[in-house]
Amino acid sequence: MPRFLTLIRIDEKNAPAEGPSPELMERMGALLEEITKAGVMLDTAGLKPTSEGTRVTWSGGKIGYTDGPFTESKEVIGGYSLIQAKDKAEALEWTKRFLETHEDYWTITAEVRQIDEG
Repeated sequence: MPRFLTLIRIDEKNAPAEGPSPELMERMGALLEEITKAGVMLDTAGLKPTSEGTRVTWSGGKIGYTDGPFTESKEVIGGYSLIQAKDKAEALEWTKRFLETHEDYWTITAEVRQIDEG
């Protein structure tokens, strides 16, 4: 079965300062339990804020380092999941269900990409 990487993009500047609500965490936990029991979830995690990150760039034959936060970025990767699904349609369905666990005031984009196993 193909594997898919889902990158969860958030706008750090407009995310709730207090983080996810307890109700959101409960809904998300239930969905993660379901997807794990279904044998689909391989790995998932949230990421620390960009203020704790460093970008490493290769340009013109030289390495450059930029410490966060990355103010020029509107959306940043806030988390990921690695799943094994029968096809892209199933991967998209699980992603849709994950996004729907969030309250209406969240703005989240999920990029779903199949891993090139070849």
